[in-house]
Amino acid sequence: MSSAQFNAGQTHGQAQGKAEEWMESVKGTANAAHDKACDMAGNTQGQAQRSKEENTAFLQQKGEQMAHMAQDAIDGVKNSLGMGNNK
Repeated sequence: MSSAQFNAGQTHGQAQGKAEEWMESVKGTANAAHDKACDMAGNTQGQAQRSKEENTAFLQQKGEQMAHMAQDAIDGVKNSLGMGNNK
């Protein structure tokens, strides 16, 4: 085997090793990006659920306040007409 053939084989082996290292690095980066995307999606879903629950509670509270206001208005009209409990 000549020196040139040996050097070519050595260079080929080094290039193949570097290519394999690069591919492993790319795989690691892709997996990290995938994991981060999944975490972000989970966080977004959790935030959306919390917002939904907060909005539901807010709307329920406002609905109860409106019902009380309406009942107070009805009681006020009944009392002014002499039909209420405060005769």
